[in-house]
Order: sequence, then C-alpha cells, then structure tokens
Amino acid sequence: MMPLPSAEYRESPPEQLANRPPFRRLRGYAFDPSLSMRLETAAINHTVFEIPWEGNLKPGPRGEYVEVVDYDPASACWYEPVDLNATNLLAQDGLAPSEGNPQFHQQMAYAVAMNTITHFEHALGRQVLWSPRVDPRAEAGLQESFVRTLRIYPHAMRAANAYYSPQKKALLFGYFQGLTGTVFSCLSQDIVAHETTHALLDGMHRRYVEDNHPDTLAFHEAFADLVALFQHFTFPEVLRHQIARTRGDLETQSLLGELAQQFGEATGRYGALRNAIGEVGADGVWRLVEPNPLRLRDAKEPHERGAILVAAMFSAFLAIYKVRTKRIIALASAGSGVLPQGALHPYLVDALAQEATKTAQHYLGICIRALDYCPPFDISYGDYLRALITADYDMVANDKHGYRVALIESFRRWGIIPQGLKTLSEEQLRWPYARLEYEDSDADGTQWNALALLAIELKDLISKSLYLQDREEVFNTLREARIAAHEFLRSVFEDHATLQRENFMKVTGLNMNLDAGMSGLSYRASGLPSFEVHSVLPTLRVTPDGLIMKQLIISMTQRLRAMPIDPDDAAKGSFDFRGGSTLIFDMEGESPTLRYAITRPINDAARLEAIQAYKQIRIERGLSLRETYFGDSATLQANEPFCMLHSDY
Repeated sequence: MMPLPSAEYRESPPEQLANRPPFRRLRGYAFDPSLSMRLETAAINHTVFEIPWEGNLKPGPRGEYVEVVDYDPASACWYEPVDLNATNLLAQDGLAPSEGNPQFHQQMAYAVAMNTITHFEHALGRQVLWSPRVDPRAEAGLQESFVRTLRIYPHAMRAANAYYSPQKKALLFGYFQGLTGTVFSCLSQDIVAHETTHALLDGMHRRYVEDNHPDTLAFHEAFADLVALFQHFTFPEVLRHQIARTRGDLETQSLLGELAQQFGEATGRYGALRNAIGEVGADGVWRLVEPNPLRLRDAKEPHERGAILVAAMFSAFLAIYKVRTKRIIALASAGSGVLPQGALHPYLVDALAQEATKTAQHYLGICIRALDYCPPFDISYGDYLRALITADYDMVANDKHGYRVALIESFRRWGIIPQGLKTLSEEQLRWPYARLEYEDSDADGTQWNALALLAIELKDLISKSLYLQDREEVFNTLREARIAAHEFLRSVFEDHATLQRENFMKVTGLNMNLDAGMSGLSYRASGLPSFEVHSVLPTLRVTPDGLIMKQLIISMTQRLRAMPIDPDDAAKGSFDFRGGSTLIFDMEGESPTLRYAITRPINDAARLEAIQAYKQIRIERGLSLRETYFGDSATLQANEPFCMLHSDY
C-alpha cells in the first residue's frame, strides 16, 4: 500500500481528533488571600482549578461562556489581559496567586466562574445559557437576543461590594481599603462563585428577581451561598486539613462552613461574612446555631431569611455525612464511636474526606437539578423543598442513604413547611403526577390532548438542541421551539369548537377563555387572552443506575397588568400579577408523557391578596428593596436588584 503524500494529511486536524487536553489547570486561592497570611492555613490556601479546556480561549481571558474585561473606572486604567495560552503559563498552571498582580485577578475570576458553570452543566444535563437581552420594540417572538458571554469586571468599583448586573449581563467586583490592606472581592472564591450563581440562576429563572414574596430574593441569596459552600468540598487539601483539625466533626467551627473570611473581617464582622451552621458573638466565641422554627417567621431581610435556607440545607448535608461515616468511625474506634485522642491517622482522614466530598457533590447536584422542578415565578422555600424531593426521587428512587429524609427533617426543624400540606412525608412532598384528559375530537374518533400533542410537535426541535455544540444555535433552536409552541396553542384555542380548553386551563393555570373579561388581561384580535411560552428546555441526564432521563420542560405564563398594590389607594402604585406553570414531560418512547404540572393559577384571588398585603407591608416599612434605590414599579426593567442587595456585604 502506497503511503499518502504529506499534503493528504490534515495540517490542523479538528480538535476532537487531536490530543486535546481534558481540562485546563489554573492556580488560585481556595478561599481568599487572608488565609495565606496565617501559619495554620497558608499551606492549604493555594489550589489548582481543573476547568474545561477551551482551545480558542483569547486573552482576557475571553472564552465561550465568560469574558474578563479589566477596566478600573476609579483609576481610569486598563489592565493588560492575561493570555492563558502563553507557553510559560500553560507549563506552570497559570500565574501564581498574587494580590498585587491584576492579571492573576483576571485568572482567578475566570477559573472560579468556569468551575461553577461546570457544576451546573453536569447537574442539569444541558449547556447553560445566560439570560437574554430583551428588546420590546422587536418583532414578536424575536424580542430576546442571545448573550454569548457573561462579562466579568474584576476592578469595577472602589467599594465594599460585588454584584451581578442583569442589565449589563456582567459580574462587577469591587475593591476597598481594609484594616490590613486592600481587599479585592474578585480574589474570594466564595464571592466569585456566589455572583456567578446569581447569573446562572437568572439565566434559568428571570422572574426570580421580582419581589412578590418574602422568600423570592432570599432564595436567590441562599442558593448562591449554597453553591459556594458545597464547592469548598472540591478542594482535597483543604478538606483533609479541616477534617484533621476538627477530628471529623464538621459541626464544629471550620472553614468549610464559612463564606468570605477576608471580606467579613475587613468590613467589621466577627469573622467570616456568613456562616452556615454557627455564629461568632460579640464576645468572640463561636456557637452552633440551634434550629428554631420561629426564626423564619420573624426574619424579614433577604440575607437573614436566606441564612435559614442555607442552615437547613447544610444541616441535612451534615446529617448524611454522619450516616456515611458511621462505619468508618466505628472501625477506627473499635466500635465505641469515640475516636481515640491524638491526631487522626492519614488513612482515616482520607476516608472521611472522600465521604464528605461525595455527600457534598450529591447535595450540590440535587440543589441545582431542583431548579427545573420549580414554578416560573414567586418561588417559596416550601416550593423548593418539594422540588428537591421530586428531583432527587426522579434521579434516585431508592434513597438508601436517606438523603430525602434528612432534607425533610432538617427543613421541618427550621420551620420550612410547604403551604397546604397536611403531612411532611416524602409521598406528600413530591409534586403530584399530572393528569391529562383526552377527548374524541377527530372525525375518526382519535383521542387527543393539546399538551400531549404539543410535546410531540416539539420533539424534533428538542432532540436537535441536545446535540448542537454551538450555544447560539441552541438558543435559536429553543427560541424556535417557543414560537412553535405558542403558535400551536394559539391555533388550537382560537378554535371555538375545541374540547380541550377546560382541561388545559386546569393543568396550566392559564385563562384561555375567549373574551374572558378578566381585569388586567390583554387579548388578541380573536378574543384569545395573551399568554407567553416563557421557556422551553431539554434535559438529558444519566441516573446512578445508568438509565437515561430525557425530559422536556416548558414554562407558560400569563399576567394581569397594573394590579393595584392597595385597591383603596392608587397612589401606592401597581404591579403585574402572574399566573402559569412549569410542565415537565418524559420524552422517552414514541408518546411523550406529562409527568408534572407545577401550577400558579392566574385566577388565584388568595395569592393576589397575599402579594398585595406583602407589598403594602414593604411600603409601610419603607419602599421595597428595588424601589428604594431604583424608583417605582414603572421603571423596574432598568433596575439593578443585586447591587443594592449586596451593598451590605
């Protein structure tokens, strides 16, 4: 056989055929620079992040998901962007950690953001998308445009603040002068992970920044804290060090349950910015916080309420950690359960660390997957508990380690109880299976249902989106699916003879009656009330048993415009009241099955009154979080809710 001439060979083979590295290694701080100044923790504070390899990474760094733009407005200064593909940086895992090197600041922010994104994509079973830019003047169906990269500004302001901007699609990190030197928020693993999580959550649920319920903004804060906390358990050296120091008892004070140590101390707190399970009093003594079911009732401020959800979730994690390490402790203690005095053996430390890592990874995945099982707006802690239980049941039906039991017990002890449930059993907490009614509508007697046909209608587009590599193509395909879904439902319900209307309204919570006469609804020329197919998302997940879960998630919403906050006082302003649902379809087999319908009916008068009462209380205490800083409800689209929310960092 004659050898091929050299010209026949690829000069630059496709990346998938080349020996592409599986990941990029970048050095950074496991916590923040302050721990490198302490003898006890200096050796463990430097870590190496292993993040997905981006072959086309540009200086900045600027990649597929994030783009670091290092301009310092306070100094009117541009910092030279770091090139992580430079040979000398590739050879030594990037730049060495340094407070004084702006290029390392860029590297640190990029590494932590990509690490967080990777955890989300692994749990969700799809590529993540940032919230789109919205142009209300554009043609219907094309008002949302794709945002490829989240911008990261490491030196955005000279202030003790850091926040995610939904308007700029950016993370803005501040720096300020602390008691012992300049504090850069972009060098805190916890703060960067927290803000990246805000952006990821906003990309999934844009309506979660609407302040219609005491839990909504608090959930944003708590969820971001949980992701940052559970990521502590991905640093092996830190984990082994802290387990050795606490002798395996994670209910004692440790770095693993604390957030933003340097930031907290520099802003006058007694230790870390936040702590999942304890607090340091004015006397400087750390104490474990005992669960109190009345604390949620009394908590009003988002960070205060958020701390309760974090404590409930972290307590469940600690309970399972104890279960998983019980055998190890028994073996190491000759069955007594009490470890001998002195330093723990390194093998014992490794065994405990492995169980802690595994448990944290499991709970982080549960927390993220549960977002697909939540209502599209006005989330409450009770909703999230139900989403956690349902999402985990679908993934792991046999809960042999008791993860779901631990969640239920912990949430109950902290007073988090879903509204309307008589018992807190696992069966009661799982979202109920949806029930579709089929009608003989066709001339040949074929049974059909609008929602079942909708899933079939979208099946090809959904399958296509799962196998696309380019995220913009994914976005455009899913937007096409939303338009197709809207047009399909509009054509069905503009037909006066349809028999599906009542069943559809019962399942989705929307009002689809022609010329319904409902105050606040807008109508098409045909008399059909306006509605929105808010999102269409696919998932492709693999269970621990090796089974493939292919699902379609559709969110539909409707709104009553300009509802008065106080029906007796128009001067207090108005708001848009929303109704709708999250629909979850199983897409296996020829006929998709609607599994869950998580519904908020548009005609729920009690919920409307509850929101009105909540907003009136906010006004009486001082304007709502958003209105205080950004004007009345007419200007909410230009707001920066997280800027004010984090101003007390």
